[in-house]
Amino acid sequence: MSQAFEATAKGLRTFASDVADGFFEITHNGFALLGLSTVFVCLALMARPDLRQTGEVHLMGWLQSRMPAPEATALPPNAIERTTASSPLELPKQQAAVAYWLSKKYRVAAEPLSVLVAEAYELGKKTKLDPTLILAIMAVESSFNPFAQSHVGAQGLMQVLTRVHGDKYESAGGTLAAFDPVTNMRVGVKVLQECISRAGSLEGGLRYYVGAANMADDGGYAGKVMAEHERLRQVAGGRAPSTSIPATPSMRTQPPAATSLPVAKAQELPAADNTTKVALLAGS
Repeated sequence: MSQAFEATAKGLRTFASDVADGFFEITHNGFALLGLSTVFVCLALMARPDLRQTGEVHLMGWLQSRMPAPEATALPPNAIERTTASSPLELPKQQAAVAYWLSKKYRVAAEPLSVLVAEAYELGKKTKLDPTLILAIMAVESSFNPFAQSHVGAQGLMQVLTRVHGDKYESAGGTLAAFDPVTNMRVGVKVLQECISRAGSLEGGLRYYVGAANMADDGGYAGKVMAEHERLRQVAGGRAPSTSIPATPSMRTQPPAATSLPVAKAQELPAADNTTKVALLAGS
């Protein structure tokens, strides 16, 4: 009986030993095959860069397809690139003073105002217009709301009628660019230049801009702009703005003349009055 038991045990040990040897042989050969395959693939990819690139694309696609879907409120890492804002600390002292003053008065963040102030000064250099005049018009027109729209369809910071001046937005991609603050400023300044050129004077140009060139009264629009312009000149000069200057800015309700009235003939325009060109920079 004991001999039979020993024979059975010996057979089991032999069987287990054979299975272990076979498993080792198979895995050894399998790892060797895997290694050879890896070497072959590496050599092939080195010889064929196009295959390597295709493989990388497929691998990246495979990995991305298995990534969890982003949340609906996930923020893209490049969102900052679309932001119209900068630190007022980066502005020259004069411009920073204007930005902070406008921020306090109109309850608008100083960071987006910093971009507008810097752009106004840059446009002023190129157009020979006082940058504080450009800012004063935005203050009266929209109180620095880039999404403002009047009942006649004037849009954006400088309240330009996009349906009339659509051609001026073509290079920016279309009239929806009217709601981009910087683009609206540039188009508005271009319209303002046309108005001043037609009228022959600054205040006459403002009457054209508001749509009152052929009217007896502009509703006080030019006075509001000039008053705010003077306040901003004082702030830019490092002085506290005078409280005696009248008029509080508000969004205008009339369409700009340059967008709604035909170009007047030269003999119909008023004579240029040099005393009204206080907002034009020297050399204009």
